[in-house]
Amino acid sequence: MKSFIVRAAAVVGVIATSVLDTLKEEEEKKRLLESGIREVDEMTGKEFEKFLDVHFRNLGYSVTLTQDSQDYGADLILYKDGSKTVVQAKRSKNPVGIKAVQEVAGAVRHYKGNKGRVITNNRFTENAYNLAKSNDIELWDRKRLIEFILTAKKCK
Repeated sequence: MKSFIVRAAAVVGVIATSVLDTLKEEEEKKRLLESGIREVDEMTGKEFEKFLDVHFRNLGYSVTLTQDSQDYGADLILYKDGSKTVVQAKRSKNPVGIKAVQEVAGAVRHYKGNKGRVITNNRFTENAYNLAKSNDIELWDRKRLIEFILTAKKCK
């Protein structure tokens, strides 16, 4: 009888774990749909910049979009609480490498910013992370972007 109870408890445990995993997957799907990240994946680079502009404004930032050419490596300049953040937006189908980090690092100096940030709908290469760390540049990957979008949407 004891072995039957142990086996039954194990089966219940497996079923409970499976149900929890399914619920977690459904919650993640819901979060992805609410975030609009799939729409971001289909945007042009300029549309992505404007998308970020709207969301940062929802969070209380003042935003300047740079001109399309000769932007010195910056797409947006964010102002909040006396700080100036220079942003390079990279809507990409591939992982983002060191070039974006190099560009924003130079743009921070050019625009006399307090910090730099690269935001992508994808991920970053290991070399990009290494260079960002040594240049004090923030990297926002897909996961961080989704969190940002969901937070900004709640502030509407």
